[in-house]
Amino acid sequence: MKFSPLVTLLPAVLPLVHGAPARRDAPNPGLRGSDSLVGYSTSNEGGSDSPPDIKYTLLPGQKEDPKIGSYLDFEKADNPQPIRGSTGSDDPGPRNYYYDRINSDKLAPPGTDHGQTINAQWPMGLSHNRFGIDGAGWARQENTNVMPDATLMAGVNMRLSPAGYRELHWHVAAEWSLVLNGSARIQAVNENGETFIDDVAAGDVWYFPPGVPHSIQALDAGVEFLLVFDDGDFSEDNTFLATEVFLHTPREVLSKNFGVDVSAFDKIPDDELYIFKGTPAPADIQKQNVTTTSGLVPRDQSYSYHFSEQPAHEVAGGSVKIVDPLTFPIAKNFSAAVVTVHPGGMREIHWHPTSDEWTFFISGQGRATLFTAPNAATTFDYTAGDVGYFPKSSSHYVENTGDENLVFLEVLQASEFTDMALGQWIASTPRQIIADTLNLSDDMINNLKTEKQFVVAGHSS
Repeated sequence: MKFSPLVTLLPAVLPLVHGAPARRDAPNPGLRGSDSLVGYSTSNEGGSDSPPDIKYTLLPGQKEDPKIGSYLDFEKADNPQPIRGSTGSDDPGPRNYYYDRINSDKLAPPGTDHGQTINAQWPMGLSHNRFGIDGAGWARQENTNVMPDATLMAGVNMRLSPAGYRELHWHVAAEWSLVLNGSARIQAVNENGETFIDDVAAGDVWYFPPGVPHSIQALDAGVEFLLVFDDGDFSEDNTFLATEVFLHTPREVLSKNFGVDVSAFDKIPDDELYIFKGTPAPADIQKQNVTTTSGLVPRDQSYSYHFSEQPAHEVAGGSVKIVDPLTFPIAKNFSAAVVTVHPGGMREIHWHPTSDEWTFFISGQGRATLFTAPNAATTFDYTAGDVGYFPKSSSHYVENTGDENLVFLEVLQASEFTDMALGQWIASTPRQIIADTLNLSDDMINNLKTEKQFVVAGHSS
């Protein structure tokens, strides 16, 4: 671990009392000094005799014009410094070197950053982890408590061990989910008494409308999934749980409601279960298929969508696949895209005219610049497990800054997944307008593409 020069100075500073060095064998000095320490001192000659010795080597990108804004890989720097070109200065500390290395665009922002945008980044690794019972799993969340400006959506990352349950429950908010790994059995009953049960695997999606009670049980390998709710203030701790309904309803009332003796409720849990282990689900899902006179939830209103089986749309710099109400009708206002960006490539500069974008980074590492009118811009660095948030009509890109594929999820509150691409806009505008406005060369204008690229490839070496 590296220490700032301040730490090495402390032993020399601390013994000073009343402006004079204290003898090491002298009595322990008091908590406060004398009034002679206030204001001008004849012994003060302007600070230490020598500046701190800070040794560092600038990366090539730090020597460029700051407006070029190349990505700085501080993971490989011995002593990263907040310097770009002639801007910034060295930093002797105190500082957290780990955060500096993984957030190079915060420590040494591109010269194109300006002013202050919202905080568009939250690492789930900084969220409090809520544990289930007896190793059954865990859950952590992101909401307006940690991202105050992410008002439209909130997220939960949850893990269930094999046979682990997310207890029977419902929410005031709508729940949209992407399975990250493993598999689970999901079950629900709607307000018409129609029943639903299905098995989902990594890459699949489910959706439960507000108020519809449901449960989730991990299958043999366990399951991890991402939940997105249509309310930025949503808290997983405020879920309506089956155990709590029974615990907080008089047993005489429960007896009357179910037509059984009061003693039938003697063994109900004395506290919520939330996440707990149960009997493993039978391999044959038909054994759990409960039907009522109302029948099953109609297929076109199914609560699951096997997104894992949908082929990706391949483009030059990666791939994209979209699920929205056009193909998954029950999820009325949830539109999403899973984007893969190859090393060196980037999700093209774009914005969403009708919705904020809630983003979850699944694998790899990347960066994005959020631009908001009239002239604020902030660049953020992201890695797997981070949440990003880009307000409606605010332009941004996502660049792969690592050496492996970058995979992330974009979620909108919209009836169709749409965006405006900067490249398509410029290419589809009369040439004279573009030339007069941006002073671009004819060669560049001739190379503009009128079709969306979604993901663009990196420069060939």
